[in-house]
Amino acid sequence: MLEIDIPGRGAFEIHHVVCDYNGTIAADGRLEEGVASRIQEIAEYVQVSVLTADAFGTVRAECTDLPVDVRVFDRDDASACKAAIVRKLGPQGCVCIGNGFNDIAMFGEAALSFGIVGKEGACGRLLACSDVVATNPIDAFDLLIHVDRLRATLRG
Repeated sequence: MLEIDIPGRGAFEIHHVVCDYNGTIAADGRLEEGVASRIQEIAEYVQVSVLTADAFGTVRAECTDLPVDVRVFDRDDASACKAAIVRKLGPQGCVCIGNGFNDIAMFGEAALSFGIVGKEGACGRLLACSDVVATNPIDAFDLLIHVDRLRATLRG
């Protein structure tokens, strides 16, 4: 568990980090450089889940050596599937990381949400409902690993 106390916002007990795959932690179906090591590090404290419709068919191979729960679902109802998974995990203990329109619903459920503006861009509507916006997944994971950075960004 990660305990994050944000002045003016309260304490968060994070048990799960839920990541979208394509466009968020991967580009063109391949994990971004440095993401695997960050997942290894954060997985010492929380459960990491990777949620995707797997447009490139690569998620299982890319994540095979990582301590993650990979969940693949149909493209047609990705948004609803992601939100339902976060609700089942316990929204108050979840951080969500994503970049797309189909991540908006899970962001609405989660205790904290990180919008990523990476190589594949980001949905403008998603950014408007993100607690934090980062330019890449490495920075998002590093905010959770080095929580003083996150406190500085989110304090009231």
